[in-house]
Amino acid sequence: MIFESSKMRLEVISTKSLTDANDCYICKDLNSPGESLYTVIVLKDHELIRNVLEAFRKMGDYNSEMLVDSFAYMGRHIIVFPYRRERNLFDFYAGDSYKLSQCEEICSNTIISCMTSGLPYPLLYLILVQKELNLSADNTIYLGFAMDMADFDPEITEKECVVECAKILMFLLEPKASQKVNSYVLLQKKSSNRSYSKFAELYRDITIAAVGQKKQGLISRFKAWFSLYSNTIFGILFWVCVILGIFALSILLSRLLLGNGSWIRLLFNNFKRIGTESLLQ
Repeated sequence: MIFESSKMRLEVISTKSLTDANDCYICKDLNSPGESLYTVIVLKDHELIRNVLEAFRKMGDYNSEMLVDSFAYMGRHIIVFPYRRERNLFDFYAGDSYKLSQCEEICSNTIISCMTSGLPYPLLYLILVQKELNLSADNTIYLGFAMDMADFDPEITEKECVVECAKILMFLLEPKASQKVNSYVLLQKKSSNRSYSKFAELYRDITIAAVGQKKQGLISRFKAWFSLYSNTIFGILFWVCVILGIFALSILLSRLLLGNGSWIRLLFNNFKRIGTESLLQ
């Protein structure tokens, strides 16, 4: 089987999956002298095609480096991604035998891979949910694209992707949970109430917590502590500000209503003179 566009002639090498929503193949480009392989997704459903194309359009007219080609073919739509031999993260990750620093490095690399993918969030979400993440020998993370597109939801945003990514990081750090490591405690705390909405927030917490665990200086430890207890600190500061605001507002209203004889002066001066006698003598 061959899929042909204006720049590629893709010959099927192997079949990954055949579903009602889409088929997935591994192909080589007959127009290219190289040995590069590609993951080819054949979209069948017309509404799905429209939603996927619209999602890429919103990301900037197919500017993602991950998208090699996109074209209509015999009533279907073909999207082409790079192919790299699978080395699934969840099969090759050996958290029990890794040092904590290695686990946290893999966590950071997972976030970076998501942040730099340039993919529409609905597509990235499917990759995360279907665990299409691969672990290279140097602990970097690369994405796989052998997806079932049936659950493609155009309403998915970055927040849903970050929440799903946080779940994966929890899995990666779970072997170190008994050590009460900062990164795991922080993730557990924020993931429980879905606090994350940006990948940058997730990356910041992992890196700060990792630095804090290594105990590299007073400033680094303070940053880690502040990140862990920021919600409590800001809660206290909020109520302090509310109390100060009420106090300031009461002073302002008293001056407007009572003029110079504000309630503060009445409070502190009303017993200084009784009748014609001053108590200060």
